[in-house]
Amino acid sequence: MDSASFRNTLRVLKHTEFKRFILTRFSLIFSLFLQTTVLSYLMYSITADPLSLGLLGLAEVIPAFGLAFIAGYWVDRNEKRRIYGACVSLYLVNALLSVILVFAYFKGFISGAYTAYGIYLLQFFSGCIRAFLAPASFSLLPLLIDKENIPEAVTWSSTSWLLGSVLGPLAGGLLMASIGHTQAIGIAVAGMVLALYALMGIGPKPVHHQNDVPIWEGLSQGFRFVFRSQIILAVLSLDLFAVLFGGAEALLPVFSKEIFQVGETGFGWLRSAHGIGSILLLFILAYLPLKTNVGHKLLACVAGFGFSIIAFALSPNAYVAFFCLLMAGLFDGVSVVIRHSILQMNTPDELKGRVSSINMLFISSSNELGAFESGFAARYLGTIPSVVFGGIMTLLVVLITYIKAPALKRIRIDK
Repeated sequence: MDSASFRNTLRVLKHTEFKRFILTRFSLIFSLFLQTTVLSYLMYSITADPLSLGLLGLAEVIPAFGLAFIAGYWVDRNEKRRIYGACVSLYLVNALLSVILVFAYFKGFISGAYTAYGIYLLQFFSGCIRAFLAPASFSLLPLLIDKENIPEAVTWSSTSWLLGSVLGPLAGGLLMASIGHTQAIGIAVAGMVLALYALMGIGPKPVHHQNDVPIWEGLSQGFRFVFRSQIILAVLSLDLFAVLFGGAEALLPVFSKEIFQVGETGFGWLRSAHGIGSILLLFILAYLPLKTNVGHKLLACVAGFGFSIIAFALSPNAYVAFFCLLMAGLFDGVSVVIRHSILQMNTPDELKGRVSSINMLFISSSNELGAFESGFAARYLGTIPSVVFGGIMTLLVVLITYIKAPALKRIRIDK
């Protein structure tokens, strides 16, 4: 990357409100991943059933999916910063409830069965919040910077998310092993307080919407926009099915406890490997930016993701498994950058909330559905065969997309 491009990348950080947005995003994602890491490990410790890990994902995806349409419409018609703040506040309440639940379990006040039901309920609550958080965050970002700096802003936003997704699980594993589960979630509470404080420094933003559009017509506008764009639809569909079948990371508690026997600390490292690979990818893109042959690179990287998942399942030890997950994260990072750049640069402001909700249905929800698929398959096929099956299906999705979506091969991202 030349010096001019590097200066353009740094220039976006001169916007004070954007810097606060990045701090909010990192603190929140770090805290959420830390909390989820602790709760998922505790869930498997209680149930010893891989399907319970899949049901955790299902508990979150049901409300996120069900509320997504209404959430996008609501965000488009209301002030984004206020909605974002409400979501962070509710996540804080959710984390406090998690502290109480885990404390009560370890003090013997409630049984393991009731604790598991409580964790499912907290995940359901989290899914409700996420339905509004995703479109609010997506819609708020372009209101904080100049339009010509959107590609750089997307890179910084993705980096902050990935850093949180790496450090959160890693901290979760280390904190569980050193100070305990309850105290670890207490750190997540502190992170959410920091996120809320940073967000308070961002002022209200204008609302762009059509006053006379009824709710069902407003929702249909978002779907028409997505389904009329072959490139956007192809990118979303590719990620949807790749993540759906490649959701092996939901089974990491099984791998860390029973297969590799690396305990809580090892689980934290394995849980962070994907994010570390994605961060490495962002550094690579700083010097080799995506401009030409983007479609072919995207297909190749999703195929690489599938091969990495298969290699992870067949890994002889935790070190090889960590490397395979790191490579999966590196390949996955390509689609993140491409997808977010295309959506931000090609979606009108008045549709951003609804399009972001559709993006969440395709991508974010597929993570939890993929977790359910992995947990379900692991119970009936076995842990390792189920992961291999998912990797093979990901490769099949790439092949079908290559044949059926020729426009995908002509994608360009020109900054």
